[in-house]
Amino acid sequence: MNTVNIAIIGTGFIAHYHARALLSLADVNIAAIIDTKPGAAQKFADNYNLNAIVSTDTAGFVNREDIDAVIIGTPNKFHLPYAIEFLNHGKDVFLEKPMALNTTEGKKIMETAISANRLVMVGHMWRFDEEVMYMKEAVVSGKLGKIIKTKGYGIHENWGPSGWFTQKQLAGGGALIDMGVHAIDTTRFILDDPKPLKVYAEIGTFFGDYDVDDTGIIIITWDNGATSIIESGWWQPHMDGPEAATRLFGIKGYASVFPTFLKIKDREREEFKPAGREKTEHCDQSIYTSQMKYFIDCIRTRKKPSPGLDEGLTVLKIVDAAYRSASENKVIAL
Repeated sequence: MNTVNIAIIGTGFIAHYHARALLSLADVNIAAIIDTKPGAAQKFADNYNLNAIVSTDTAGFVNREDIDAVIIGTPNKFHLPYAIEFLNHGKDVFLEKPMALNTTEGKKIMETAISANRLVMVGHMWRFDEEVMYMKEAVVSGKLGKIIKTKGYGIHENWGPSGWFTQKQLAGGGALIDMGVHAIDTTRFILDDPKPLKVYAEIGTFFGDYDVDDTGIIIITWDNGATSIIESGWWQPHMDGPEAATRLFGIKGYASVFPTFLKIKDREREEFKPAGREKTEHCDQSIYTSQMKYFIDCIRTRKKPSPGLDEGLTVLKIVDAAYRSASENKVIAL
């Protein structure tokens, strides 16, 4: 494969990060832009001076031999139908988080991808952040000893989204499925992807007039013996750390991501900052660029992406269990 041709489906906020990432990569072509809103695809293409086909409908693109893969950044409700449509027609798929509305839909995507022998990557982009990767290496190497507990945050302080994000039919949930998934997957990645054993959650709606959650506390027990507390929220009056911030409590010491440091017993505090550059924002473009570079490499080499089907489905299982736990007021075993 020489040039990799990509179609972008959905031109919302996140699509701009993906477009900028793709434009920075050699031998990658944004071949098509698709958005159901009239004029949106053309406006997006014009913004980046793209010589791409624009459309309001995916139907004409599933059979095109000049498209190798698609990036799906639509409301969550459409992840399943679009993914299945393109997988069944031989295209690799990048799905923005969450993988789907729920576990049942995630399993359908997994079954389709396996049957079609196509790749699926899920946009849990914090796995590509240098500080997060540093902390995973520190944990896996044993610097902190056995991890007993963690705390992770997926919170918007004095702000929350609007539109489809606040509609259960389109999003599947609220702050948990929007922000909490970042904290869940980041924690799981740092802990070297343990399996969840049980989930307990308290979830509610306190700050807005919508049919989804804006506040959540989730407790996850992992098969490696660690317990994770995850906080999700919109419009919270305070947050103990930015998106994907993680605190780790080990037998040998304590560690933090955002700010990132190790505090080992009887040793000086060890701080970490990526060398050679400064982030321009917390969710920096560099994370998305590294993520997309990896996806393109997977397309070329046919390497199974991580985060992919397994990682995306595990997050959905935890989210579904959390919503069920809050509804039934009990611990949910997985």
